[in-house]
Amino acid sequence: MVDRLSSEIIVDPAFPDAIARAQTYAPFLANLLEREGETVADPRSGPPPISEEYSTSKALRLARRRLALQVAIGDLSGLFDLTEVTHRLTDFADRALDQAIRAAILERTPSATPAGFVAIALGKQGSRELNYSSDIDPIFLFDPRTLPTRNNEEPVDAAVRIGRRVIELLQTRDADGYVLRVDLRLRPTPEVTPIAVPIDAAIVYYESQALPWERAAFIRARPAAGDLALGRSFLEAIRPFIWRRSLDFGAVGEIVEITRRIRDHHSQGQKFGPGYDLKRGRGGIREIEFFAQIHQLIHGGRNPALRIGDTRAALAALAAAGRIDQADAKALTDAYVALRTAEHRVQMIDDRQTHTLPTGEALDRVARLDGRADGAALLAHLLPHVKRVAEIFDRLAAPGAAALSTDPDKLADQLAGAGFTDTQTAMTRIKSWRAGRYPALRSAAAQTALEAVLPGLVAALAEVPEPEAALNRLDRLFERLPSAVNIFRLLEARPALSVLLVQLLSHAPTLADELARRPDLLDGLIDASAFDPVPDIAGLATEMRLRKNGDYQAQLDHVRRVVADRRFALGAQIIAGASDPLVVAAGYSRVAEAAIDVLAQAAVDEFARVHGLVPDSEFVILALGRLGGGELTHASDLDLVYLFTGDFAAESDGAKPLGATLYYNRLAQRVSAALSVPTAAGPLYPIDTRLRPSGNQGPLVVNFESFARYQRESAWTWEHMALTRARPVFGSPEARSALQAIISDVLAGNRPERDIVADALKMRAEMATHKPPAGPLDAKLLPGGLVDLEFAVHVRQLLACGGFEPHLGRAIAALDLPHGLVKAHDLLTRLIVTLRLVAPDAAEPDMPATRALIARALRLEDWPAVGAALDSARQEVTAAWKGVTDGHAA
Repeated sequence: MVDRLSSEIIVDPAFPDAIARAQTYAPFLANLLEREGETVADPRSGPPPISEEYSTSKALRLARRRLALQVAIGDLSGLFDLTEVTHRLTDFADRALDQAIRAAILERTPSATPAGFVAIALGKQGSRELNYSSDIDPIFLFDPRTLPTRNNEEPVDAAVRIGRRVIELLQTRDADGYVLRVDLRLRPTPEVTPIAVPIDAAIVYYESQALPWERAAFIRARPAAGDLALGRSFLEAIRPFIWRRSLDFGAVGEIVEITRRIRDHHSQGQKFGPGYDLKRGRGGIREIEFFAQIHQLIHGGRNPALRIGDTRAALAALAAAGRIDQADAKALTDAYVALRTAEHRVQMIDDRQTHTLPTGEALDRVARLDGRADGAALLAHLLPHVKRVAEIFDRLAAPGAAALSTDPDKLADQLAGAGFTDTQTAMTRIKSWRAGRYPALRSAAAQTALEAVLPGLVAALAEVPEPEAALNRLDRLFERLPSAVNIFRLLEARPALSVLLVQLLSHAPTLADELARRPDLLDGLIDASAFDPVPDIAGLATEMRLRKNGDYQAQLDHVRRVVADRRFALGAQIIAGASDPLVVAAGYSRVAEAAIDVLAQAAVDEFARVHGLVPDSEFVILALGRLGGGELTHASDLDLVYLFTGDFAAESDGAKPLGATLYYNRLAQRVSAALSVPTAAGPLYPIDTRLRPSGNQGPLVVNFESFARYQRESAWTWEHMALTRARPVFGSPEARSALQAIISDVLAGNRPERDIVADALKMRAEMATHKPPAGPLDAKLLPGGLVDLEFAVHVRQLLACGGFEPHLGRAIAALDLPHGLVKAHDLLTRLIVTLRLVAPDAAEPDMPATRALIARALRLEDWPAVGAALDSARQEVTAAWKGVTDGHAA
């Protein structure tokens, strides 16, 4: 037979062996070689053409036969890897489906433009992973407004007839074989809907009625044939259904349950060996696919880079993003290649849509077609892959802890065994939850979810030193929840989160209150990446900007959600001991600065729609205080000064022009509102503009010239002290540079003569009178605290006309002050950042575990070391402040 083939096929020494194996072990391929051998050229050439000499049906059948032979020889010879094989098979399926749709429309309406009918590819066609003898799983959709119809014909009737003709062209067998098997059962409610569904009805279905498994199916969806623009608009419309930012973890449980049911249903194919089901068996292809899809559902709503149909590409993206283990991703990828290759060999024998390894001599035939000695060799090759897949997937689908008993005596024993000393109080709490004491716990779904998560919560509570106290805070959380189902399912899907949740409830009332208002904040902690440092300002700003131009309110809501997520995760890093509070403080500041960048620009753009822009002028924001120094806490407000460049006498160029001063003062009010006013998505930042020229008595915004004149001629010492931490955070690079030049000039000495030390002493005394320390741990206001440190540093800077650096710790170094002052700054800053979360009242925590957490955050051994370190830092700061004032007296 080889002699009859075109001489071009003998271009590679692997071809004759591949052909010989195909002839000997695969009756289907042997038949193709007999009928099509003379048409086979180098498999590396392009796909077989679809001839125009024959009818659509015959042309597609002939092309399919030739493609099957081309792909088989390329595969068996090793010239095609799995990607090349599946892509060629899928690309042909797309072409054939498209040709069939065009033919079906033009047969009925010859003069019409084929439009208004699209095939959405799901499954392996959607991900370009079709196997050698696969069916396709499209959804036929049509647009009644653009679909060609005959006279007096309803669009739905036309669409159904077109769909039936498409299936007939592709699926009917004759002497030339068939083109593709078509399965339409993945369409919405297939038992009652026609085979072609109106696009608007489909959108409504997926937005309101679809099941969790359908979300997983649409991970791999794409428009494959017909009116592709119509298909793209459909997928864009249902994108929020597929990729939810806050995932219902019931969907994950549903998909895991599907796999369990498949295992049960195909139990005869679970045991590895002859008769093993390569697709549905334990450790098989479907478990690899579902493993990837489950993680895509969890993370893809937040990370568009993970929205990939191709299984291996999805695994690689998940690993690169840190969502799954790199070694697991490689093992699953290798297994996928091995199992899919074996699946192709099984299907090449007789062109049957089967995934089951045969038994006896037939298994040897499959192995020899693959170039192996016998069936035992093939099984030995596959076994390690199957074991590894099963092990990885079993970790995902592992059953939870044993349920908590409803019997009081048994429950008391379980709680005592978990470490509760006051089991009666714990039992009373659990009994009240089971009785639906709070609205969030009253539905049947909430009760079911509660029972699933209770064992993990009790185990987590048992790990903290005061489980009863943590249980009480958990009770308060349940009391405030509007709905509990999703948070329970999240904890069930990620048991490690129960431990973190209990830590948050035990030690961080600030975060516990935020979580009660927005339970979806916990979603952001579902993987270890939540404990990474936040991105730079540009990266955060990109995350905060809506990808499409939405309305102004939508932008405000989106920024609030991102900021809340980021701030909550940063606070959780401290509670979990994952980050230094100094790093967290810098992260808080980058988040705030990115929010200013995005919201100020949104406000400018919105304002300009009505009032235009002021020519040769722009809006600029100057940050002072902790934001200027890049060391915010969880509860910090933002000290801002609003400025503008250019002539104050200019006028805007919009439909409703305004003079520059009025223009920018109204714009600044809008910016402040954008940054501070609560929306449906929650609050953002308190804004303090009292540090502007002339304080509350002056205008909200002045131009650069007025600002410079005020600072050089009229500003008081306290205003120049504030200016030492000033940093432009919004405006063009040129405007920022010009503003920084003004600030540098003023600080370098171009300012009124003042008795700086006397002014500072007076201000500090007034502050001590009107703002005493809130508690014994008030790192800010205690004598020798951060305020005294700021005064000491800023006075030295103004006296020396140098050492200017907005970040207080770096300013200390720039002034060449004692190293002990840097250590004091770091300790006091770590303390205030931590206490804003765990002890907002600055009182000493009662719980030893919270004291231990504070010590850990301060990098100290225990609570006594905290007291000693705080005393030492305060002494260091007091000495520095005294050195400033004593030196002046001398």
